[in-house]
Amino acid sequence: MEDNTTHEFVEKLHERQEKDKDNKERQSKGHQGYKLPNKQH
Repeated sequence: MEDNTTHEFVEKLHERQEKDKDNKERQSKGHQGYKLPNKQH
């Protein structure tokens, strides 16, 4: 039972790390293509 819980925790942790990494890449200045243009009215 504990092994399964630990495994699930690690899976979720890895998913979170992947999402964080993707978000950082999108928000960084090195990837302008991902950014939406700011609309100024």
